[in-house]
Amino acid sequence: MKKILLAGGAMLLFITTFAQVPLPPQVPIWDANKVELKLQKVAEDVYAILPTTAATETTQGIPQATTGGFIVGEKGVLLIEVMLTKRLYDQEIKLVRSITDKPILYAVNTSDHGDHCFSNYLLPAATIIIQNEFAKENLAKNYEIIKQFMITLFGKDRGIEQTVYRAADITIPKNNNLTIDMGKGKIVEFINTGTAQSPADLFIWLPAAKVFWAGNPFIAESPCIPWLFDGYFLEPAANLEKIYDFLPADATVIPGHGRITNKAGIKFTIDYVKALKKNVEEAVAKGLTLEQTVQSVKMDEFNKGYVLFNWLHFNFNIPNAYKDIKARKEK
Repeated sequence: MKKILLAGGAMLLFITTFAQVPLPPQVPIWDANKVELKLQKVAEDVYAILPTTAATETTQGIPQATTGGFIVGEKGVLLIEVMLTKRLYDQEIKLVRSITDKPILYAVNTSDHGDHCFSNYLLPAATIIIQNEFAKENLAKNYEIIKQFMITLFGKDRGIEQTVYRAADITIPKNNNLTIDMGKGKIVEFINTGTAQSPADLFIWLPAAKVFWAGNPFIAESPCIPWLFDGYFLEPAANLEKIYDFLPADATVIPGHGRITNKAGIKFTIDYVKALKKNVEEAVAKGLTLEQTVQSVKMDEFNKGYVLFNWLHFNFNIPNAYKDIKARKEK
């Protein structure tokens, strides 16, 4: 079986966390040369940018390209995500310009994975880029490694090779928030809870409109399961629940890679993580090895047709849960 030696991303280095693991069942996971983006109004002056396929394919378990959006403020625009390649960035900017000609004052990346930040270099020079503090540090140190990782999962000749690192201007440390007033009551909160998928996560919350950009931690609704492949489990498990509890029942949730949903729509992620934690804790308590745990913790009730379920569940989610839970037990 062809394998990938994982490296980069927000994982400090996948190489230090995993041995070789199988490639996902489809490469590219989604094709940046084919993705088309569309606009969806969420609230007054608040828009989501999504793949045109998100509405129909998310619940079919087909992986979707990056979602983003923008908020039109009194003096300018806050752009959320900049996409993987120039082709997708150009589509995004065209959608922004269909609504407003105001300058892009800010751009925020919710992750250091390339599909959220690689097109920063295309932004106007005056645009202020906002990231989680870890995201900036990791991209500065490991940009070329992250680029190669993205090419491996999303294919050569998609425009990834042409991307150039551009540093963030504002960073938010772990367990800190940042608030920006875009004018006319549009207060935007940037939340760094620590690792919810990776140490580079950043959430965006617009309290007045109750709109939440969830990024990769809540990647999509059912049947999608979380991508816990950054080497962590117990901290994400706690932070996912913390964020879920923070959201009001009527919040609009824009996941990292799926159609717009609500709080109930992301509960599948919480249920999966809780069940995984319980099952792996029981396996560790019985003295099972990692290999035995992988064999026994199948969790078929959550395998509802997501294309990447087996790849994520058995190669990443179980091993990371086992590593953290066993280490905690041995302290």
